[in-house]
Amino acid sequence: MPEWRLLITDPAAGHYNMAVDEAIMRSHREGSTPPTLRFYSWKPPALSLGFFQQIEDIDREACRKKGIDIVRRLTGGRAILHDEELTYSLTVREDLDLLSDSVVESYRQISEGLVSGLQKVGVPAELKPRQKGKKAPSGKSSACFDAPSWYEIVSDGKKLIGSAQTRKKGAILQHGSLPFRQDSQKIFDLFNFSSDHEREKMRRFYSLKSTSLDELGADSLSFEDLSAALSKGISEALSIDLKAGSLTEKERRLAGELAREKYKNSTWNYRR
Repeated sequence: MPEWRLLITDPAAGHYNMAVDEAIMRSHREGSTPPTLRFYSWKPPALSLGFFQQIEDIDREACRKKGIDIVRRLTGGRAILHDEELTYSLTVREDLDLLSDSVVESYRQISEGLVSGLQKVGVPAELKPRQKGKKAPSGKSSACFDAPSWYEIVSDGKKLIGSAQTRKKGAILQHGSLPFRQDSQKIFDLFNFSSDHEREKMRRFYSLKSTSLDELGADSLSFEDLSAALSKGISEALSIDLKAGSLTEKERRLAGELAREKYKNSTWNYRR
C-alpha cells in the first residue's frame, strides 16, 4: 500500500496552523515529502475565512474583544470558528492518482474514511450526498456549517464535520473541522447582520442543522481517541499505510515564514 506520513501537531495559533498546511502542500508538491494526513487544534480560538469570503461579513471588533484571531484559509467556503475541536488536513499530489480527479468524488472518498473512523469510536455518523437544489434559508449567513457541501458528514440528521478543498499546481489540500462542542451564540456574535432579528434567525437555523460531539453524548472522547480512529478510517478507505512522522526542518522554516509574512498579515487576511 502507498505510504503516507501521519502528523499530530501541538495546538497553535490560526496563522501558524494555516502556514503549516501550506508548507506541507508545497513540500509534498516538490516531491520532498510523502502525502500527509495531519491532526491539530487551535490556541487561541480563531475564525478562519474562506479564500473568497468578504471581510465585511465579519465583526472584527467583536473578534478582538473576545480574543479570537482572524485568518484567511487557502480553501474556499465560509467562515468557521475553531475553538474546542479536532481539525484534520490531508495533502496529496494529483499525479499519484491516490484520490479521484473529480473534486466531488474525492470529497466522497475522504468523507467515507472520516465516517468509518467516527463509527469506530461509537459516533453514529453517516455520509449524506448533497441534494440537488439544496439551499440555506432566505437571509445571509457567513457561517460554514449552515452551507451545504457535496458529501456532508452528519449525525442525528445534523452536520458534524465541515470541510473545504483546494487544488494548486497539482497538489490537493483538504481540511475540515470536527467540534467537540459549540456555542452558536458566540459564533453568530462574530458576524455582521442587517439586524438582530436576522442574526437570531440564522443562529436558530444553524443550531437546527449542525451538531457537535457533546450534543451526541460523545464528549468523553479525547483528541487522541479521535485522531487514532480517524487515522484508521482514512487509511482503510484510501488503502494507504500511515507512518507517524514529524515536520521536516525545511517545512518548519517555510511555515514560520508563511506565518509571519502571509497568514499574520492584514494584506492577506483582509484582502477581500
